Amino acid sequence: MVFHKLARSLTSSLEPENILRTILEQMNRFISAELWALLMLDETRQELYYALTGSGDESALTELRVKMGEGLAGWVAENGQTLILPEAEDDPRMKAMREQNGFHFHSAVGIPIRGRRGTHGVLEVFNPDLTRNSDYTIAFLHILADYAAIAIENAQDVSRVQQLTITDDVTGLFNTRHLYTLLEREIAKLSQSGSGFSLLFLDLDRFKQVNDRYGHLVGSELLGAFGRRLRNMCRVDDICFRYGGDEFVVLMPTTGPEEALSISELLHKRMTDTVFRMRNGLEISIGSSVGLASCPQDGETVHAILGIADKRMYAVKATGRGRVSD
Repeated sequence: MVFHKLARSLTSSLEPENILRTILEQMNRFISAELWALLMLDETRQELYYALTGSGDESALTELRVKMGEGLAGWVAENGQTLILPEAEDDPRMKAMREQNGFHFHSAVGIPIRGRRGTHGVLEVFNPDLTRNSDYTIAFLHILADYAAIAIENAQDVSRVQQLTITDDVTGLFNTRHLYTLLEREIAKLSQSGSGFSLLFLDLDRFKQVNDRYGHLVGSELLGAFGRRLRNMCRVDDICFRYGGDEFVVLMPTTGPEEALSISELLHKRMTDTVFRMRNGLEISIGSSVGLASCPQDGETVHAILGIADKRMYAVKATGRGRVSD
């Protein structure tokens, strides 16, 4: 009955944060320990970070990163195996925590959260009360970790499907559908915060000539490279979209007309100066024409903002290409 409730509570949510908190709630309910923690794997950096901690001094762990193979959690994550240390003080895998945080634990348990796609994180329990029903306690932690892995992978699967519905498969940027959604949100914020935004509408110059000369495969590769470069050149808070064909949009939150013009002119120059190297060794540079619009200055509806930016971009096209118009 206990395990049935555990499974239901963990698998009833597809929100990662809710899943993590449920894990620690269950640990708090059934495990007596001085400190327990949940570390999750940062797949890009191949490091573990402390996602949640309980029953102890959390501040010392918040910024700590654990490399794969290092310490208790790193060893468990790398090997995908449970590690029980009844004499943790003497174990070299606890050295990092002692040196970095001054923590001293006489016992510790590390259990991998491991699913079909590998290890997602590690449950750490320090100074657990294993004097009574120790076998039951360890078995419970294993079952908790198994259900947690299922819940985490379910949430990841849903997230991937949702991401596919809003992402352009050629460039990896957000698509037009998501652009309209975010523009609606930005306009709704206007009445609450009074902070407007600006929008850059970009069209590649003479892109058809690339397709005609080198073929559509090279053209698609160039679009993908241009999209990635555009995203890398933009500010952290700016959001990039492929609008369609060879047209791109950059949404600049909390950015007024003057700042948007300055940013767009610099961005335009950097993109124009970029040489894209194709897989076949071909090197291509391509210019662009850009139109800008700002909310609320140029309108307060999605179609008004997009329409003004699009109109200004086509005005650039008609008068020589290769510049920014606001």
